[in-house]
Amino acid sequence: MGKLLEKINSPADVKRLSVPQLTELAEEIRSFILSSVSKTGGHLASNLGVVELTLALHCVFDFKTDKLLWDVGHQCYTHKILTGRKEKFNLLRHFGGISGFPNPAESEYDQFTVGHAGTAIATAIGMALGEKLKKDEKDDENKIVAIVGDASIVNGTSFEALNNVGLIKRQMLIVLNDNSMAIDATVGAMAKYLSKIRLSQTYEDLRDTTNNILEHMPVIGKSVEEAIERIKRSIRMVLPASQMFESLHIPYFGPVDGHDIGSLIQLFEALAEINHPAILHVYTKKGKGFSPADKGPTKFHSTGPFEINGDTVETTGVTGKRTFTKSFGEHLMELAKDNDKIIAITSAMCDGTGLMGFREQFTDRFYDVGIAESAAVDIAAGMAKSGLKPFVCIYSTFLQRSFDHIAQEVALQNLPVVFCVDRAGFVGADGPTHHGLMDIGFLRMMPNLTLTAPANDIEMKLALEFALSHDGPVVIRYPKDVVPPESFVKAACKKSFEYGKSVTIKSSKKSRLVIISYGSILTEAMKASEELKKEGISVDIINARFAAPVDEKILSILKKGKSVVTVEDHTIACGFGSAVLEMAAANKSPLNSIRILGAPRELIGHNSRDSQLFQVGINAEKIAEAVREMTG
Repeated sequence: MGKLLEKINSPADVKRLSVPQLTELAEEIRSFILSSVSKTGGHLASNLGVVELTLALHCVFDFKTDKLLWDVGHQCYTHKILTGRKEKFNLLRHFGGISGFPNPAESEYDQFTVGHAGTAIATAIGMALGEKLKKDEKDDENKIVAIVGDASIVNGTSFEALNNVGLIKRQMLIVLNDNSMAIDATVGAMAKYLSKIRLSQTYEDLRDTTNNILEHMPVIGKSVEEAIERIKRSIRMVLPASQMFESLHIPYFGPVDGHDIGSLIQLFEALAEINHPAILHVYTKKGKGFSPADKGPTKFHSTGPFEINGDTVETTGVTGKRTFTKSFGEHLMELAKDNDKIIAITSAMCDGTGLMGFREQFTDRFYDVGIAESAAVDIAAGMAKSGLKPFVCIYSTFLQRSFDHIAQEVALQNLPVVFCVDRAGFVGADGPTHHGLMDIGFLRMMPNLTLTAPANDIEMKLALEFALSHDGPVVIRYPKDVVPPESFVKAACKKSFEYGKSVTIKSSKKSRLVIISYGSILTEAMKASEELKKEGISVDIINARFAAPVDEKILSILKKGKSVVTVEDHTIACGFGSAVLEMAAANKSPLNSIRILGAPRELIGHNSRDSQLFQVGINAEKIAEAVREMTG
């Protein structure tokens, strides 16, 4: 740890430093973040890019009383370091350590736990209105700052919020952090607009812009509008960038250098005194200071542990193993070779959903719509209506954002859109903002949707083939995990998917209980059965394959007097087990012989995925324990 960083325990310590010292501290923080993330994993590139910006904000504002709102939140590491949490970075995103996102439970400096994009401006408006309505004169002294990335500003929620900024009649600063990147390169018309401005700028242009903003900032007796007009007249390049925001009646300042601490401090000091919402447009470099992340920010968006060897990186931990994501990407490419109606759509997560190969091989059949999940679903609906077969590839946690569009534009129309739901279930270190524990619940209630979950590599291919042939919407859910080894793939798993039908993995006349597993958790169920066998307890195992519709074969099991334990990587509420209970109740089957294993209706913190499965009782050990209780 650097000499200056050792003495930083709160923002008050930062405020005492000179600009040269802050510049030195910025490099020490970069080294600290790089060292920490290389050991624990985490979001690296985005955090390396906002060090100076975060330092400048903490030099000017007091976020114990002022409000700092992050959009997405994964770029908050410097903020956490400055607000008394640097000693906990050795367990960043690990059990007992700090979260990788803002978390009010950790610190009074954090306002919201945020992991999704587009919310910062709207929540800032809400806080500004809330403090004004409290009619406390002291609240007028509080400042509000929202940090929004160029990828987030294009989100529909951000635009809706910008349309309502006029509700605010007090200070509120929106910092547009422009680094041309989401998880992948930012896409869309807005991205091209900002890119055109960015490419036309030189360092001298940015410095001149900063000087002119400071020179023409509003003074007593002068309005913000007058200041903007003076700045426009003196800076040629500011006009194109300001047009969009000013059409919404939001004063715009910039673009400026997001790594020039001295200038940023001056700008924040001036903008803090404007009694009016305003936007400051800053340019930052994602991955700044670390060559591999600078050259490949997408790869270092979120990374596992790694070793640094000069300008190269060697990944440590589990590598080279085949994941469900990789399995999906490769099998979809195979199908696309023989079917030109297959289209892949994603929302700013091409790499994360395994579509890099598809994008390269089928350029004209791949669409990245940016952080706009609702639009992705509607575009897919339009394509399906035109006779194509769109595969919408989105993480479970982000698919939640498009609930209404799935219901109205896909389910209601019964269109053959395929939803490929990555990161379903527990996701490990990203924690509660990213767990995919609700998708079965909110999708199962929709008419016409067929819900499937492959248990392994071969079933992934079979599930995709089924979805391609099915004349209606299909959901395929799978986790952020490695596929189980070949030894766990039984013959039944190699049978083609048949609508609403499960497959029996193991059965015995001696068994009094059946474990019914949905999705990848089948491996844990099989391990549990092996442990129980050693104790003389015989159980059957069924691979459900479908959560909607549920195989009615389960009713015959209950009628035979056997008990049932359902297992799923999802919340108990509204999940696969709930579907089994509903079916059993409707058919007057005995409900006391059914036990549901899944996640409780509570927030599960960041940890390893294996630990999370153990915590909620759906790993092999806990499944075996439940069986012992059921069988006496």
